[in-house]
Parts: sequence; C-alpha cells; structure tokens
Amino acid sequence: MPVLFSALLPPEDVVAAIAAELGARDSGLRWEPPERWHVTLAYYGQDDVGTRAAWLGERLAGRGCVDVRLEKAATFPGVLWLTVAGTELTPLANAAGAGAEPRPYRAHLTLARFPREEPGLAARWTERLADFTSRWWPATEVALMTSVGERGAPRYRVARTFELDRA
Repeated sequence: MPVLFSALLPPEDVVAAIAAELGARDSGLRWEPPERWHVTLAYYGQDDVGTRAAWLGERLAGRGCVDVRLEKAATFPGVLWLTVAGTELTPLANAAGAGAEPRPYRAHLTLARFPREEPGLAARWTERLADFTSRWWPATEVALMTSVGERGAPRYRVARTFELDRA
C-alpha cells in the first residue's frame, strides 16, 4: 500500500520564481528538487488510494478555492522551508485531515534538509530568503499524492485531484 498525503501544488511560475531566488545551491544541504515542491495539507500514511480518495472527496465537497502565497524562509529541526500565507488555508487543511494529526498544522513548502545537529547550515538561507514573497495564486485543486521511496529520495505522484469551487 502506498504512503498518501494531500497537497497544494504551486503553479509553474511560482516554482520558477523560487528556483531563481535560490540560484546556485551549496552542497551543505540536501535540496528538494522543484518537481517535489508542494504544500502538504494532511498526511495519511499507508492507505488505499480509492478509500482515501472517496473520504477526501466527501471532506472537500463544496469547499472554495483559497488564495495562497509563499513567503520568507524558516526552519524546523533539520528542515529549511518557506512559509505559506493564506487565510483559508488552515480550514482547508483541517477539512483534509490535518486536525487529526498530533501536532498543530503549519503550512510550509520544504526546500532542503540538513543534519539536525548543524542548524547553522540553514542560517544563511533563512537570511537570504527573509524578504522573499511569491505572487498570490488561487489554489483551485487539492492533489492526493502517493510517495514511493526510491534510493534515498521519495518519488511523488498525483493519484487524484479534487477541484475546489471558484465561487
């Protein structure tokens, strides 16, 4: 059974803006490639795609699209990420199941990972990206994603998408 999560996928021009802002990346961090960039709404673990898709479809029915943008960088232990802004983002994530997770929901887009015992590796990047702001974009669909481990790096695939109302 695959590992599943729901996510918002940033549009191509926003991905390009982040990549341009990052420029050349040093080897002290393990950078996530742009094709894996996403904003997780909820993590489900190993689950059946059909069962989870039916559940998620019911939870998202009638939900409106949300306006989001990416902002300054921050860190969790071992993770460099961009903040995600959007007033309706947390309610959408909770509808997708984030409220069932043991820790509070914090919208973010992971850029890189680093050894937890070396937090200074990310310091120059949080400083460099302190003023970064992408454009606002309407998130018009939620993707149900699969994650399959492949030699040290997972491969993400969109299993299903769920349109959000554009009202």
